[in-house]
Amino acid sequence: MPILAKTITSRRERLARRPVGGAAQAGAGAAAVGFDRLSSLAGRRRAVGHATIRHRLRAFAKDESAAAAVEFSLVALPLLGFLLAALQLSLIFFAGQMLQSAATNAGRELMTGQAQSSGMTATQFSQLVCNKAASFFDCNNLMVDVESASSYAAVNTAPPTLTYDANGKVTNAWSWSPGAAGQVVVVKVLYNWPVFGPAVLGLSNQPDGGHLLIAVTVIKNEPFPS
Repeated sequence: MPILAKTITSRRERLARRPVGGAAQAGAGAAAVGFDRLSSLAGRRRAVGHATIRHRLRAFAKDESAAAAVEFSLVALPLLGFLLAALQLSLIFFAGQMLQSAATNAGRELMTGQAQSSGMTATQFSQLVCNKAASFFDCNNLMVDVESASSYAAVNTAPPTLTYDANGKVTNAWSWSPGAAGQVVVVKVLYNWPVFGPAVLGLSNQPDGGHLLIAVTVIKNEPFPS
């Protein structure tokens, strides 16, 4: 009997301890499952957040709405500057050619002796040059320099340089020497062409912002009667 009682008591104690251990294990298992779920949920949220950021960055990089307007605003000023420079440069070349033609045509009056025989003055010769320029220039701003020499070796080949006063007016004193028969004559016609736009365009070569045009023709007078 005592042995049987001990066995029953022992079995009761084991049975009494078993539910407690099982509940603890079940609670621990549930806690572990809950933690895993929370960790998994947090990981998913982080993954979704990173994916959203990457998607937004890709969308921002591919977004081309108003891109043309932004790009045009960046290149508009340089483009307009180049167009303005190209237009003015073409006008400068055209004006230079017109000035050269006028100087060459007017120089024939000196070469044949017609200007010398008629007693043409420097002012009249400048007007002649302007008339042959087809009204492309302001006659009041034309500068004409005529020099003569006994031979080609004695010709003054130094380029003319303009000097200005405090008001920006040219102060050069121009020569008027049409030469006698058989002499060499150098005709220089200068015009300060106005330039528009910023100095960065590089078209201006004068302190007042203009571009100096120079036309030169060298002739030898014919043996006309003096």
